[in-house]
Amino acid sequence: DFGRLFGRQAPVVLEIGFGNGAQLLHAAINEPGRNFIGIEVHRPGVGRLMNGLAEAAIDNVRVARHDAVEVLQRMIGKDALDEVRIYFPDPWPKKRHAKRRLFSPDFVRAAAKALVPKGLLRVATDNLPYFDSIREVLDAEPALEKVPGSDAGWSSGTDYERKYEKEGRPMARGIWRRRAAG
Repeated sequence: DFGRLFGRQAPVVLEIGFGNGAQLLHAAINEPGRNFIGIEVHRPGVGRLMNGLAEAAIDNVRVARHDAVEVLQRMIGKDALDEVRIYFPDPWPKKRHAKRRLFSPDFVRAAAKALVPKGLLRVATDNLPYFDSIREVLDAEPALEKVPGSDAGWSSGTDYERKYEKEGRPMARGIWRRRAAG
């Protein structure tokens, strides 16, 4: 019950793997009409975000230090999220680690189910082969459709993105939308 959790009714955005929390803090400050849930397993990143939220007196963010797949599958109901943001997920580039990648059919199905009809799933990465596999899994999910033209024209605003663009690395971005019901 997000209304009870936040003490107000507002669109809910889930950011998975927020790292040090800088982008999530920025979003919470600049999008005050939205509620945010951040999921991160790295304890120092959670602490840094919590300190930033306290310093800025921000109250529209809730944080879970837990596995994102479990949170989506067991703790977030159907049609609950207006947006899911996943910026620069760990690509687990070694073949033996590929099973640890976030984007699997089960994860994508859970994310699509949690989105409201026409809700958005945003992805950005500098790992182009990983983006190809992400796109493949997202395109295979019947509840989602790619937003035309969403490969460019927007920025995640993360430290990673600024750093990688300065280095001249190519970025891959995309937005998928949950299909409207019926």
